[in-house]
Amino acid sequence: EMIVFGNLACDKANANGDGGGDHARASAAFLTGAQPRKTAGANIQVGVSADQIAAARLGDRTRFRSLEMAMDRYRGAGNCDSGYSCVYEHTLSWRNATTPLPTEASPRLIFDRLFGNGQTDPETLARNATRASVLDSVMEEARDLNRQLGGNDRRKLEQYLSGVREVEQRISRADQLPPIEVPRDFNRPVGVPADLTEHMRLMYDLMVLAFQTDVTRIVTFMVAREGSDQKYPMVGVNEGHHTLSHHQIRPANLAKLKAINVFFNQQLAYLIGKLKAIKEGDGNLLDNCMIAFGSGHADPNRHSHEDLPVLLLGGGGGTLRTGRYL
Repeated sequence: EMIVFGNLACDKANANGDGGGDHARASAAFLTGAQPRKTAGANIQVGVSADQIAAARLGDRTRFRSLEMAMDRYRGAGNCDSGYSCVYEHTLSWRNATTPLPTEASPRLIFDRLFGNGQTDPETLARNATRASVLDSVMEEARDLNRQLGGNDRRKLEQYLSGVREVEQRISRADQLPPIEVPRDFNRPVGVPADLTEHMRLMYDLMVLAFQTDVTRIVTFMVAREGSDQKYPMVGVNEGHHTLSHHQIRPANLAKLKAINVFFNQQLAYLIGKLKAIKEGDGNLLDNCMIAFGSGHADPNRHSHEDLPVLLLGGGGGTLRTGRYL
């Protein structure tokens, strides 16, 4: 049910004259294929990501164009890697070259964003009407402000307004689409689980639920950000992931790094099992999905970005021939 790829490279994760910063570049270039501008300031720039190209085609059919999730709390400012802004390390999805889409790590906040109180109760409808009124006011004032700004500030304002327009469009779609039927056996999450495995599986559950209810068809999930030193004691690893990834070919380090990778693949198998268990049409939900799983690093000890570990799972609605190595 998958395709395994070999010899895929992420050239724009390489320095290409920009010096250090492989972690920031690997994350920023993974779905964009573009070289990120080396800056720790506000003038960030990389490129539109593949998920957002799909969202631009499919987003008007669902309540949400896309959903961006992560295990780590989002950090969108500061210097995180050799002169690169933290936004590069913490972002997979880019609406355009200068507009990153922040991730959310709280299962409860994701659930509330997607499903709210059922979308059709009087309280929710009244709140949507109020938001629409506020947004109209914001847009009018923004047009007045835009006339007073220089070029860079106008670009930043336009990024902000694109987010405002997305909220407007989402409210409009919610009013026109039928109500969402959330499965009765799915309870609203309480918060962020302390247990890492439970947290990750709950995030995968929300991804499946979003697809099952057709709230969105585009999801990105950063299961571990670049440069993360998260520990994985549940598999016997009490050292930081990033520290271990510079393994220096030491057998003990390689064994622990392998244990972390096995853990990630076990959670991926959990996701695939959930998708396969949901009937859809003549098959199951996995048959109609395309799940890309991988990394912008190949050998982290050398910061190499050639022969990346990338899988593609699912049938793509009958468009993919799986069970192959390419």
